[in-house]
Amino acid sequence: MSTGSAERSWCVVVPHHATGARLARHRLADELADVVPPALLADLVAVLAELVGNAVRHADPLPGGVVRVAWRLRPLAGGQSVQLRVTDGGSASGPSMRPSAPDSIDGRGLHIVAGLADRWGVERDGLGQSVWAEFDPVGSPRPDLVVAG
Repeated sequence: MSTGSAERSWCVVVPHHATGARLARHRLADELADVVPPALLADLVAVLAELVGNAVRHADPLPGGVVRVAWRLRPLAGGQSVQLRVTDGGSASGPSMRPSAPDSIDGRGLHIVAGLADRWGVERDGLGQSVWAEFDPVGSPRPDLVVAG
């Protein structure tokens, strides 16, 4: 695992289709496998899968039928923070956590994101919306959940 101190970022586009989530997960895992601890990488992959899956299921694509996926590593005391960001064409109703029964087959995605990430939120602009999730360095105290809207 690398302990480099430079900020690093990536941005890729994936199809606005179920295969887009798989492609995004594999690309993230390939890029960060030697950079972040395995437990954090597992959380990052799970959250990215939820965010891309939600974009495909609930939002319109960006022009070209794609979803933009980005991640950024920033050096901080105690390790590197990671931000994931998924940008899509938006939807009539923005992302929101909803109640789900134990036997429901869906409705848990943002609960998973909130449980694994230190912070998450939504930003909208003229092109669509971005849902982001941030992870503090391993071992950092977790602040309260912040959801921007």
